[in-house]
Amino acid sequence: RGRSPSPRGRSPSPRGRRYSRSRSPSPPRRSRDRRPQEDTDPGNPGNNLFVSGLSFRASTPELERMFDRYGKISECRLVRDPRTHECRGFGFVRFDELEAAERAIDELNQTDLEGRLLTVAKAKRASARPPTPGQYLGSDGERRRRSGGM
Repeated sequence: RGRSPSPRGRSPSPRGRRYSRSRSPSPPRRSRDRRPQEDTDPGNPGNNLFVSGLSFRASTPELERMFDRYGKISECRLVRDPRTHECRGFGFVRFDELEAAERAIDELNQTDLEGRLLTVAKAKRASARPPTPGQYLGSDGERRRRSGGM
C-alpha cells in the first residue's frame, strides 16, 4: 500500500511554504507610543520641572532655596507619602520664565546632592494627576466576592 504525499488528500501546510500569498498593501501602522514629543507638549511650555533623587527628609523650603537662584519660582511642591507624610524623593518646581527653568536643568541635572544623583528635567504634564480615592475599588465582581455575596 503506497503512502500519499499529503495525508487525506490535503494540501501541504501553509507553514511549510517559502512564499506568501499576494496581498494588497496594508495602511501604515500608527505608533503605539502616544506620548507627545517633548518639544510639542502643549501642556508644559518647559517652565515646569520634575526633580528626582531628593532625600526622603527633603523639605519644600530646601527645594525652593536650591532653585531660586535661577529665577522666580511660581510653585514648588514635594510629593509626599499620604500616610507617613515623608517625601517620596521627587517633586516639581515651576518657574515664571522658561529661561530660568532651562538654566536650572543645565546646571542641576545629574549633580550630586548629599550623596544622591539629582535629576532635573522638563515635567511630562503641566499639572498633577487628580488624587486617587486611597483604596482599590476593583471591579463589581471583586467587591462582591470580598464581601461574601455573589
